[in-house]
Amino acid sequence: MARLDNGQTFPTLEVPRTGGGTLRLPDEFAGHYGVVLIYRGSWCPYCTAQLAAFQRATDTLTALDVRVAALSVDDEPTTRALVDKHHLAFPVGHSADAEQVAALTGAYLNDDRRHLQSTGFVLGPDGSVLNAVYSSGAIGRLVPEDVAGLVRFLRSRA
Repeated sequence: MARLDNGQTFPTLEVPRTGGGTLRLPDEFAGHYGVVLIYRGSWCPYCTAQLAAFQRATDTLTALDVRVAALSVDDEPTTRALVDKHHLAFPVGHSADAEQVAALTGAYLNDDRRHLQSTGFVLGPDGSVLNAVYSSGAIGRLVPEDVAGLVRFLRSRA
């Protein structure tokens, strides 16, 4: 289970999309900056706070051409309730295969109550990893302000 380094192409990841269809990453972001949020589950207060923060930052991120998607191992009814409660407008995947996602992305796995630990990626318009944030526990995660700052910096250098 290797971690993804900056510059590597984000692997193809497909999970069921809340509301129907398939969430395909990094294709979801083709030609745009992207943020992939792998969250522990709707039961995690840190995760729900992170998702809500990215929703609140929608206007800022949209102005910077940043798209967001999230996923977890939660089932569809649990994920749907989370999306509804926090009014999440970005795509959220459910029922992810924890072992497969960990093998592809390097996300840490939790064995006692099987789930993925919080992992975040900022992707370039070409699907390459610009930044990866791996957490081995409840804290330590990507925040929208850092994403906006990184994209502003990259745009200033272009």
